[in-house]
Amino acid sequence: MTALLPLTRRLAAAVVVTLAVAVGNFFLFRLAPGNAANLGLVPNASPELRASLEHQFGLDQSTATQLQAYLIQLAHGNLGVSFANRRPVADNLWTALLNTLAMVVPGLILALVLALITGVYAAWRRGSVSDHALRAVALTMFAIPGQWLGMVLLYGARGHLPAGGISDPFLVGTGFQAELADRLQHMVLPCLTYALIVYGAFMIVLRTSLVETLSEGYILAAKARGLSNRVILRRHALRNALLPLVTLIGLTIGTMVAGVILVESVFSWPGLGEAIYDAVNARDYPMLQGAFLLLTVVVVLSNLVVDMTYSYLDPRVRL
Repeated sequence: MTALLPLTRRLAAAVVVTLAVAVGNFFLFRLAPGNAANLGLVPNASPELRASLEHQFGLDQSTATQLQAYLIQLAHGNLGVSFANRRPVADNLWTALLNTLAMVVPGLILALVLALITGVYAAWRRGSVSDHALRAVALTMFAIPGQWLGMVLLYGARGHLPAGGISDPFLVGTGFQAELADRLQHMVLPCLTYALIVYGAFMIVLRTSLVETLSEGYILAAKARGLSNRVILRRHALRNALLPLVTLIGLTIGTMVAGVILVESVFSWPGLGEAIYDAVNARDYPMLQGAFLLLTVVVVLSNLVVDMTYSYLDPRVRL
């Protein structure tokens, strides 16, 4: 029972933070000039059309009334209806989120595998030529703007891989295997771009943490007992060195939309980043409120997962 108290407190704090962010986003988006009726959807609308749209969207009501209606809808699990396409916001976000995860998850896995291989090798061979070369590559990947890297890969793969989009619309109805192969081809460049964007930070953090861990006294004691290098790395060093990397992965997942917007804009990928970009231009308040509420929930949940992973990797955290 006592062990559940910290988790209960964290869950309660997460609910409070989510509610506070939802209210803050409601006011934040309305600070931007114009709204969907007079700037976002119909920039040159007549006064009559503008008044009709404001009444239809509820924008002619007071801010307090709009906030009350939004919180009541939120309490019932309803994110509202998009101003742009009149579809439920939840449906729009679900479709965009699935497309984003199809790009982000393989990219994160690839970046993590590359970071583990090169980070462990560079840390074990610290000070060598290969260590300096691998660090230089990681720092370069970390410093390169994502949109520039995407355009370079796009130029290099021209004629071999699809240039943009998530699938070829002309392949609809051609069979599951053909459509799956087409979807995988469209995923290669966006996933590779995102993987290289986050790889640099993963590798640098893991290499630095592992170098510090390998200099600890218990590692020297393990070497003195005649343990092999593989056993020392796998059982003693790597587990402790993963703690900073776990934190970085959690932060990366929580703030993935920042990098995703750049990648999706280059490859015309219809994901969450592109949905937020379109909603900002259209002043689509329900979509923006729903999207940022979703991102808040992702950040909060990722932090909870990081805390639980810390407790698993480092027993001292449980105390």
